[in-house]
Amino acid sequence: GRLVYHYVKKPGTAPKCGDTKTDLRGIRSVRPKKLKIMSKRRKTVSRAYGGSLCAKSVRERIVRAFLIEEQKIVRRLVKEQTKSSGKK
Repeated sequence: GRLVYHYVKKPGTAPKCGDTKTDLRGIRSVRPKKLKIMSKRRKTVSRAYGGSLCAKSVRERIVRAFLIEEQKIVRRLVKEQTKSSGKK
């Protein structure tokens, strides 16, 4: 029955997505000192942009890049078609 102090440590904040600012899933929310000690597999997710972006953001980036490339190809084809029709 002794009265003693219990020091409560500060809770860690969950890492957030750089784009959507939502908490990242699969990554523990701990203090920076504990992060240093933790192994790499506990701090990341096995995906491109694993520890910094959420899956939704990565998917959006991939789709956007694909659509931009498709647009470039279509533009090039249209340009070639107008050149060939202009020569006739």
